[in-house]
Amino acid sequence: MAYSGYGGVPGSSPQQDPLYGYFSAVAGQDGQISADELQRCLTQSGISGSYQPFSLETCRLMINMLDRDFSGTMGFAEFKELSQVLNGWKNVFASFDRDRSGMMEGHELQQATVTMGFHLSPQAMGCIMRRYSTHGRVPFDEFVSCSIRLRSLTDQFQRRDTSRTGNAAFQYDDVSFPSFGEIRPTLVPDNRLFSSGVCSYSKI
Repeated sequence: MAYSGYGGVPGSSPQQDPLYGYFSAVAGQDGQISADELQRCLTQSGISGSYQPFSLETCRLMINMLDRDFSGTMGFAEFKELSQVLNGWKNVFASFDRDRSGMMEGHELQQATVTMGFHLSPQAMGCIMRRYSTHGRVPFDEFVSCSIRLRSLTDQFQRRDTSRTGNAAFQYDDVSFPSFGEIRPTLVPDNRLFSSGVCSYSKI
């Protein structure tokens, strides 16, 4: 499965991009921004729309998602890429937030994950709801956090499933950083990635 947001960012010079003003206002002399600067940049640019501003923890996850050089910071090309991914997730969230409450219920989240190409077992959905919901409802900030982790897990799995058989071998360190907490995966015969009897993750 292909995801938008992994390739390079086309377009004209950064200075001509409307987002560049928000980025340059918080970026350091090296043209990079940290997680707290990203949080300010996203709030000022209004990317979250009518939803609550993104938490610092979610901003850290955003940087990790696109931090290909492991610098712990984000340049403008990555920020531009992030804005495109976030707008896509915002559209998905809005399409399933039918009562316009700014929150998703469990069945809405399940439908949204399928729309994004993630086919998860009931156990995995239960794990996600326990982690990201408050009183059975998931706000946009947590939806984005969940989507980042799902995207990271999928990328990890697909890189190691080189023969496309639905099976992959993992070391603990391979998944402890991007996963839902410290989850150690093992493989089971039905081509699902099963983690410690708690959450299962189906091959996409």
